[in-house]
Amino acid sequence: MKTSNVVYIPQGSINQIITQLKSKKYNVCKLDSFLLRLIGSPQSGWINMQSTYLTKADFLYKLTRAKAALQDITLIPGETTYIFLNQLSEKLGLDRDKLEAEYYKYAKYKEGNFVPETYKIPIGITEKELIILLLRKSSQEMKAMSNKIFGLYDEDKWFQYVAIASVIQKESANVQEMPIVSSVIYNRIKKGMKLQMDGTLNYGKYSHLKVTPKRIREDKSVFNTYIHKGIPEIPVCNVSFDALRAAIFPAKSDYLYFMKSKNGTHDFSRYYSTHLDNIRRATK
Repeated sequence: MKTSNVVYIPQGSINQIITQLKSKKYNVCKLDSFLLRLIGSPQSGWINMQSTYLTKADFLYKLTRAKAALQDITLIPGETTYIFLNQLSEKLGLDRDKLEAEYYKYAKYKEGNFVPETYKIPIGITEKELIILLLRKSSQEMKAMSNKIFGLYDEDKWFQYVAIASVIQKESANVQEMPIVSSVIYNRIKKGMKLQMDGTLNYGKYSHLKVTPKRIREDKSVFNTYIHKGIPEIPVCNVSFDALRAAIFPAKSDYLYFMKSKNGTHDFSRYYSTHLDNIRRATK
């Protein structure tokens, strides 16, 4: 039999498992259900086949005995997919170019498709299987949150909030600030002001680079909110549900400006003169 190195077996009866394997083009049949009952009950979860070619007997035996080793991979809130793919490649020994190719093949949006959390990844998984696994799990969690808040899941509308949340994620010093940062974004857009937020330039491979005046002048991408009005049409990064909640439920405020203070949090202000005072105090 030809098989993947690792195979995912869902919970269910032996007949259901055989049906599921058959739907994935594995060469199994009803007779194998009887053989499995003699060998033992199949395990649920990821199974390490340790080979891509097995006899039928070895394949069925491994379904009941083998388990794939799992490795924890953490995607932190605010991280870009570019950097996350680097981490996946390095920690799992996968081909970076193949990961990126599979990502753009299966992801509907260029950025913001993954839910930041700790994933348990089976060692031996292929680039294609990994991307599909991460996208499917993230989509399920986003759908569940949207249904909880709105009672439905409109994917395109949801990703408009993801784009807003990505700016909030990059700009906020902590979770408590997120609804206030969100209010600044909405207030500036309402007044026709450019966002002029450095965090939007921490996209892709620039995720951890300091934004300089030179970079602001020279970056002509859609992410430069100093030259383009509104929210970037592509999310800046992958976002937490805290940032999404802030994007959906901004605080009520008159704030139009904020400046990072010496203690790492932000001072918010309504008037530009107050904002200048905050800048002087922070840089003194």
